[in-house]
This record gives sequence, C-alpha cells and structure tokens, in this order.
Amino acid sequence: MIARSMRGLAVVAAMLFVTGAGAQEVKHYRFAYDQPRNTGYSIAADLFADKLKELSKGTMIIDQYPGAQLGQEPQVLQLVKAGDIEFAIISSANTATISPQAGVMSLHFLFRDENHVIKGLADPRVFEALRTLIDETTQGLHVIATGSQGVRHMYSKKEIHNVGDIKGLKIRVQATATEDTMFPAYGAQTVHMPFGSVYTSLQTGVVDVAENSINVYLVNKHYEVAPVLNITEHEANNALVYISDKLWQSLSAEQKGWVQTAANEISSKEPAKAFELERTAADKLKKMGVKIVDNVDKKSFTAIADPYLDKLAKDLGPHAEKIKDLIRSIN
Repeated sequence: MIARSMRGLAVVAAMLFVTGAGAQEVKHYRFAYDQPRNTGYSIAADLFADKLKELSKGTMIIDQYPGAQLGQEPQVLQLVKAGDIEFAIISSANTATISPQAGVMSLHFLFRDENHVIKGLADPRVFEALRTLIDETTQGLHVIATGSQGVRHMYSKKEIHNVGDIKGLKIRVQATATEDTMFPAYGAQTVHMPFGSVYTSLQTGVVDVAENSINVYLVNKHYEVAPVLNITEHEANNALVYISDKLWQSLSAEQKGWVQTAANEISSKEPAKAFELERTAADKLKKMGVKIVDNVDKKSFTAIADPYLDKLAKDLGPHAEKIKDLIRSIN
C-alpha cells in the first residue's frame, strides 16, 4: 500500500515537473545579416544573443544567419516586416529603401571622427529619434538598437588622393538619395547593385570603385580585385537592429524588457568593438601587401560635401533634420 502511494506521488511529481518545464518553453529566433562572421554585425549578434539568453534564463535563443543566407539587406527588411524573420541588423543606408529619411545617417562627413560615431550611436536621444522615425514611417518592424561597421572608404585599382581623382569614375554605392547626390557632386558616376555583386563588378570593370569599411573589404576579399584602399572616411557605416512587429506583439512585458536590455548591449558596446576590428583589419591588409593610401586630402571632399548637409537633411524630411541636428550637437 505504501509502495503504491509512493509510486503515485512520483507520477504526480513527474507531471508537475513536465508542466513547469512547459511554462519555460525554449524558443529559437532567427537573427539575419549580410556580412560574414568576424564583422561588426556578428559582434552585434553575439552581444545580443548572449545577453538575451542570460536574461531569459535560456528560454530565448538566437540562431544567427550570417553571410546573406536569408537574403540581401533589402530582402531581409521585407522578411522582417512580414514576420518571417524575427531579428536583423541592416545598414541605415539600405533602411532607406523602406524609409527614405533613414538616409540621413548616410550623410557624408556628418560625423567628425571615430569618437563622434561611438557617442552618436550610443546617445539615447538619437536612438529615440531613429525609433520614432521608423515607427512613424513604416509598418511591421521596430528599431531596438544602433550598430556600426566603422566608417566607409573608397577602394579600387588606382590611388585616390583627392576628389579630382574620382572624376568620371563609376562607383558602386548604396541606393539612397544621399549617395546619388553626393558622388555626382564629386564628379563620379553612381552604380547600384546588391552587395553580393560587388566583387565580380570590380573584377570585370563594371565599376571602377566601391566603398565600405576596412574589415568588410578584408573579409569579403575585395582587395583581390581592388588592391588599393583609399582612406577617405567619407561616411559612417551605420546600422540599425530590428525586431519584427509580429514577434514584438507576441512577447510579454517581461520578455520585451529582456529584448530591449539585450539590444542596449549593442548600442553601448558594439561600435567601439567595430572600430577595434577596423584597426586589426588594416594591420592585416598592410602585412598582405595591400596599398593603403592614408594621406587622402579630405578637405577636397568636405569643401563640396558640407554645404549639402543641411539641405539634404531638410529635403529628406523632419525626422531626418532632427536626427542630423542631434548628431551634430554631440561633442
């Protein structure tokens, strides 16, 4: 009799254990980005994944999909909007495909230097302005963090020492109103194409120049077809981290808090780590024999670009103008 009672208690205890485990069901979420591992994007994803796992006690797990496995950035944005991908980190320039005012983050020489980028992306006022911009101009997704891949430089088969050296050249740019205004102002021709097509386009001469951050240039082996890296620092390589509205609406208040706290890790820590990665990449490229032109006359570019800052931000819209003013006010 006692033995039967003990067995019964054991069954009840097992049932309670299973029920308790079910209440803490582990869920997996996709986090997509178009760059390989060992880039600023993977740093952001790692920071987010580790913190979210910690806060949720292992019930919210991030599965990373690097290297454009789920599509190029404009396609991934649409998949996040549709709720088919839960999280993604996307350049602010490609964000302009769904919200043109996001092009403000691509304004040339908007940021003064590395420290200005790091401070600007971590500034809560800038974050709130970006979140409001996306919430009020798009549907289906929300900004939860800002990120960086350093600053952008021009690379090609030839050296670029001043703005006159790019006159008439075909430059692959991101498809934003900012890029399509600024590069022609410098005397160059703009060409749009997915990032995945840049290597072969440089190789075949479809374009003469591409532009991106140093580590992106390294890990994607663009130095093989464009062996001269010209340190122009013309644009901050900013990014935004998104969550799909479909997932956001399904989360409890506690889970939303975990997600946002984990995302804050990116805004506060990733940009500085991205710039560290840039310096490491530059050292590797030098050792490989890549020609790095680090004495570019930036004043020849800023003399043309500076008058466009206010005009382009105003033309983009009120959100863009506010974000530009906030960033420029940061010391």
